[in-house]
Amino acid sequence: MEALRKQATRIKEQVARQQQAVLKQFGAGGYGGSDNFVTDEELHQHQKLEKLYISTRAAKHYQRDIVRCVEGYIVAGSKQVEIGTKLSEDSRKYGTENTCTSGNTLSRAAVSFGRARAHMEKERGNLLKAFGTQVAEPLRAMVMGAPLEDARHLAQRYDRMRQEAEAQAIEVSKRQAKVREANGNPDLVMKLEAAEAKLQDLKSNAKILGKEARAAMAAVEAQQQRLTLQRLISMVESERAYHQRVVQIFNQLEGEMTSERQRIESAPIPSVESMPPPPPYEEVNNNVFTAPMHNGSTDGSDYFLGEVMYSYQAESGVELNLSIGDYVVVRKVSNNGWAEGECKGKAGWFPFGYIERRERVLASKVADLF
Repeated sequence: MEALRKQATRIKEQVARQQQAVLKQFGAGGYGGSDNFVTDEELHQHQKLEKLYISTRAAKHYQRDIVRCVEGYIVAGSKQVEIGTKLSEDSRKYGTENTCTSGNTLSRAAVSFGRARAHMEKERGNLLKAFGTQVAEPLRAMVMGAPLEDARHLAQRYDRMRQEAEAQAIEVSKRQAKVREANGNPDLVMKLEAAEAKLQDLKSNAKILGKEARAAMAAVEAQQQRLTLQRLISMVESERAYHQRVVQIFNQLEGEMTSERQRIESAPIPSVESMPPPPPYEEVNNNVFTAPMHNGSTDGSDYFLGEVMYSYQAESGVELNLSIGDYVVVRKVSNNGWAEGECKGKAGWFPFGYIERRERVLASKVADLF
């Protein structure tokens, strides 16, 4: 039995220490107290206030994290806008200058791409602006605002008043002992009564202040929850609207470029049915057929490169097989629609309309010419 009593005493002391530790966790000075002051109701109120403190602190840290991430997103996004704008300007510049000698298909595509890219970067800039004004600024204002600080100041005042009340409770206990020892000395009794009255005032004021602190913290908690959720929703809506507009831009751009590609691919293949047969191949060495120069004159030495746009299957031994993408060294162009040249080590005639003149050839294609 003695062992059980000792164990029960240890458990009771442990519970008391845990209660005191819980009360001391809130505020700089803690909320611990003597057994003369702490009641079950007070303990419950302390626990509630502690939970409010933990909740508001966590929400504040989360708001601060959101602000930092949004600010980083804005910095990185601004750099992307700068790069995308430069790409847009370069594309439009290329399309406007139109230096290609074989058509303006790529030029038109470059202009369309540059215009679409500029529109997308404008939308991205609007998104970043919305993140700043609708998300970062309101949350930053609340993190740095007065309501939370005022609530904490109330809690700290409540903490100091409770400590004073606890000290006063100890003083009352000491005076009660002195009164008992002095067998009711009137002077000591009067001092005891004054101490008890002061203790009651402190307890009453602490109760009122504690209620105010809990109400203030609860209001801050509700405001944090509401505002943070609203800003998250605003961020989601802004980003969703941005992506929807970008998808629309991409769809329009894809339609324009696909249409241009289809226009090229669907272009009719030049007909060779109405063309006379190619001249005898030995006539190539005669100066009857010459390649036209830029000024309209002819010169047998004016060779040029041509890219095959349509495949051609030779129908005689003097004709040359062509495959799309091949390059041909054009040496002669006749007046009846035929041209003579060399490709992949072979020479022959082919329909001149099946190639397009090129001023430049990739180095990787040069080896295929001979």
